[in-house]
Amino acid sequence: MNSKHKRDKNSYDPQNYNNLLIGCRIPKDFFITEGTGESNITIHAGSYHLALKKAGIEMCNIMTYSSILPSIANEIKKPIKLTHGSVMETIMAVSDAEKGKRATVGIIFGWLFDKKTGEKYGGLVCEYNGGLAETKARSQLKESLNELYVNGFSKKYDLKKTTLISKSLVPKKKYGTALVALCFTNYIFPHIKTGESK
Repeated sequence: MNSKHKRDKNSYDPQNYNNLLIGCRIPKDFFITEGTGESNITIHAGSYHLALKKAGIEMCNIMTYSSILPSIANEIKKPIKLTHGSVMETIMAVSDAEKGKRATVGIIFGWLFDKKTGEKYGGLVCEYNGGLAETKARSQLKESLNELYVNGFSKKYDLKKTTLISKSLVPKKKYGTALVALCFTNYIFPHIKTGESK
């Protein structure tokens, strides 16, 4: 073999390892939280951070998902302690507003159950981020969830056990932020295949 094509002794060679093949990780336990914040300085390092602090997740690096819950997802109480600097993956609704204007957020989720077997299939989630009054935002969330349900799921599944969380703020300071979130704490890693040793 030409020397320039030789594999570095420290590089990965799948034939020299007992390999573990895993599928996409599946979020399991989550808690619900919400918060608001106001600042005269800015949004991102101001009112948004203070809203995270009110929600009790300001010490985490926040990542957001789209709006699907797996069947194994399970609501728990917020952990007493979260590790500073850890990654917090969420389904989150966030709205920012200037002084005197409204910031409203909401999340609604419900569970799909197979009409024949009764087995839990998974969950649908909708978020609202905007400036509507809280009552109107909640009404819109219910309509949005129903729209998702009837367009693809209603023939085979029943939608049950819905939960709606909302928050609204009219800031008195220059900037304001409202947020609600489902925050995941752990994951299942599906084991697909174990490689054979050489």
